[in-house]
Amino acid sequence: MGKELSKQQYGKMVKKASPNSPKAFIIGGIICCIGQLINNIYKNYGFSIEESSTYTSMILIIISSILTGLGIYSKLGKFAGAGSIVPITGFSNSVTAPAIEFKKEGFILGLGAKIFIIAGPVILYGTLTSVIVGAIYYVTTRI
Repeated sequence: MGKELSKQQYGKMVKKASPNSPKAFIIGGIICCIGQLINNIYKNYGFSIEESSTYTSMILIIISSILTGLGIYSKLGKFAGAGSIVPITGFSNSVTAPAIEFKKEGFILGLGAKIFIIAGPVILYGTLTSVIVGAIYYVTTRI
């Protein structure tokens, strides 16, 4: 028979292995609040909802890429865990980080080949899924 753990031992193991979610929640919330603030500024200047959302996404991507290049985003990720992987900023980080890491191998074999090493499958399967769902939607609405 295997070694059985007491409830107290098991609780200690769970606590040790569990991430510190309050940090993740707070940092993720701060990133989202910054995005909403940028969006509200654009709306106050008379931009449409679509335009302000587009510009907000672009600014968050640029900020995330710059912070990744400066090595700040990885420190934020270590501190906040999943809170730093708010969809648009986390995706920007996942594209920028390999590009920086493999830049020394040259533009074609390093940067060009490795830039989508992490984000590539997300782009591929996201696009493929959207085409399939779109085709199903088109067929079902025509029947």
